[in-house]
Amino acid sequence: MPSLDPAQRQLGDMDADAFRRHAAAVTELIARYLEDVASRPVVPAVEPGQLRAALPSAPPAEPEPFEALLADFDRLILPNATHWQHPGFLAYFPSNTSGPGILGEYLAAALNVNAMLWRTGPSATELEQVALDWLRQLIGLPEGFMGTINDTASSSTLYALAAAREAAPELRIRQEGLAGRPDIPAMRVYCSEDAHSSVDKAVVTLGLGLSGVWRVPMDDDYRLDVRALERAIASDRARGVRPIAVVATVGTTSTTAIDPVPAIADICERERLWLHVDAAYGGSAAVVPAMRWVMDGTGRADSLVVNPHKWLFTPLDCSALFTRRPDVLRRAFSLTPEYLATSLGDDVLNLMDYGVSLGRRFRALKLWFVLRYFGASGLEARVAEHIRLGQLFREWVDASPAFERLAPAPFSVVVFRWHPPGLDDGAALDAANARLLERVNATGEAFLSHTRAKGRYAIRLAVGNIRTREEHVRRAWELLQELAGE
Repeated sequence: MPSLDPAQRQLGDMDADAFRRHAAAVTELIARYLEDVASRPVVPAVEPGQLRAALPSAPPAEPEPFEALLADFDRLILPNATHWQHPGFLAYFPSNTSGPGILGEYLAAALNVNAMLWRTGPSATELEQVALDWLRQLIGLPEGFMGTINDTASSSTLYALAAAREAAPELRIRQEGLAGRPDIPAMRVYCSEDAHSSVDKAVVTLGLGLSGVWRVPMDDDYRLDVRALERAIASDRARGVRPIAVVATVGTTSTTAIDPVPAIADICERERLWLHVDAAYGGSAAVVPAMRWVMDGTGRADSLVVNPHKWLFTPLDCSALFTRRPDVLRRAFSLTPEYLATSLGDDVLNLMDYGVSLGRRFRALKLWFVLRYFGASGLEARVAEHIRLGQLFREWVDASPAFERLAPAPFSVVVFRWHPPGLDDGAALDAANARLLERVNATGEAFLSHTRAKGRYAIRLAVGNIRTREEHVRRAWELLQELAGE
């Protein structure tokens, strides 16, 4: 039985010698996990509540050896985890980490900086600006954009739309709110039918109600229909509804469609609406020069979000919100109580002024490590390879008489379904594809997700994991064919 560390019987923290010993064990565990993760089933064969039932219902009354903690991590946590770092994880959007990102997170946890003010985190505040400006250059955004790091794209979109609401100061919403004010018109935010649900959540949170979102119809390529947008804006203005923002998407969640951002920007400039671009997924592709076209028009946006934790190998949570109008974003959130006032005043940037969170982790450190360790060439090579693998899978689907692609595939995501000759009933096709997906995922070798493409049940394969190779994508295709044949 492992013994307790001496410090566990005293006051104070784990002593340095014990920390060195246990940190070495944790490092070995992480290295072994990343090395062997492909040998595990991607999704565990467990039932809801199974892990909870295996854990004590009350906290330990006495200290426990750290070795026991690691043993239980290995025995209980890993077997009950869905392994997002598995090379066969081909579902949703990737949320994969990398060695330098993990080590950057490790150091950030040790410093445990709260970068709410410049004074409380000078290096965290300034490194965030440097790392995000590097990212801005890598994806081709023009100069003039300021960036801040949030936890998720949902938070970034919420903050962007709060700024859009604040961009009309004559409404006095910051001071007087919305409730009980007959002088405030209904407000509207526009996005495509396939835009992320975070738009709806942001609008609800901002007090505009679900009726404050108008989902504009899509064209045949799943992009926001610009003419339908123009008609919706004109109709709302005629009825006394006030348009405030449009959310365009570069890489929608369901199909990775790319909205016509330049044309949408034209409308927003003419109508004086805030343009927010959700490039949480697709923006990362622009680190590949040949894919830089996906950012066309985004330099005219008022705000834009891209998530390095999706496709740039940075651990959760790292969502970059860029804006050309930081003054408006700051006006929406800046609030300094006396206990946070400093003699520096407005001469420095205080990150707490650009969102809801007062506490701000040192998220920039892991991004900085990733950008430096891989460099622009390394990031480009890895993302380009994922796009190649996605396009290879697209070719296999297009060439198959039993499968069909249901949407364009501009990145590394392919949306498709099994459609054998003679099976043309829509409901039956939906059910057959749902069963096929369930059987593929049950093998533990690959994990795919689903969506609906214009009402049709579709299987969705997303390549983006730093550990995914052609053999893993090929194996997923083999499983699809084998299990469909059965």
